[in-house]
Amino acid sequence: MAVFTEVGFDEAAVLTLRVGLGRLKALKPIAAGIENTNYFLSAEHGEFVLTVFERLSFEQLPFYLHLMQHLKQRDVPVPGPQADERGEILHTLHGKPAAIVDRLRGGHAMAPGTVHCRQVGAMLAHMHLAGASYPRHQPNLRGLAWWDETIPLVRPYLSDAQRALIDTELAFQHSVAVSASDAALPRGPIHADLFRDNVMFDEGPGGHPHLTGFFDFYFAGVDRLAFDIAVCLNDWCIDLPTGRLDEERASAFVTAYDDVRPLTGDEQRLLPALLRAAALRFWVSRLWDVHLPREASMLTPHDPTHFERVLRERVAAPWHPVLPR
Repeated sequence: MAVFTEVGFDEAAVLTLRVGLGRLKALKPIAAGIENTNYFLSAEHGEFVLTVFERLSFEQLPFYLHLMQHLKQRDVPVPGPQADERGEILHTLHGKPAAIVDRLRGGHAMAPGTVHCRQVGAMLAHMHLAGASYPRHQPNLRGLAWWDETIPLVRPYLSDAQRALIDTELAFQHSVAVSASDAALPRGPIHADLFRDNVMFDEGPGGHPHLTGFFDFYFAGVDRLAFDIAVCLNDWCIDLPTGRLDEERASAFVTAYDDVRPLTGDEQRLLPALLRAAALRFWVSRLWDVHLPREASMLTPHDPTHFERVLRERVAAPWHPVLPR
């Protein structure tokens, strides 16, 4: 985990009271994440998560927090931000932006099956439909413009073969971005980081897994909705050691999504390119975290070679969904 900002019990207690959660009972660092400082916060009126934002600014954060509030009001299971007596949901700790949100119940499905993938696919579609009426706009800050800025910074650390791959893929994604098919893709607020560790499940009726919510919306932005699907497929529906797509899980995911929000023809045709884009995005961000790290009291960056493997697989074996119509 990364702890960039040490939050003391007493200062957290003041904020807890200010947002009407009662007396603070416990504050515990969360053993996950490399972008922000996170704590589990146990208060008189429930269980919550305290986040201190290390990269996002006071100007950027209203998009994320109000998006969560918007989705929760439309019955999408996401953590609700806690407001103070003035209705403010963005707070300050150590001069940095901070928020307290509901803590979702359950745990992660780190070895997901088709039942998990179907539920995540269907709920992602519900989230996209609910987000269509969200009035705020902020681009995906880890999109093509960010790749253009960041790849030159990490290229010196790569082998010749890696440089060839990353340069070729970046050029390919530029060609996709200027295509008529890409311009026709439905767009709206996307999560953009909906990995297995950003979804919670508990035990539902009959002992079957039941999705209890999506969280960590702090990479969200307005982008192609199908890019969100691609991000999910590259995590929920692959063989982790090889990066190969598990077609049974991928089909279950996309079919469940399509049952709620039918994919357009352009989305189906461009999904192989978007799977490559999603792999490139996370390969670049992991290279950045490894080679250009920030100081933190505890920081274990993710292995970038995982998404290099995924990208090579998506280039070598494009996958098109087959949907019942």
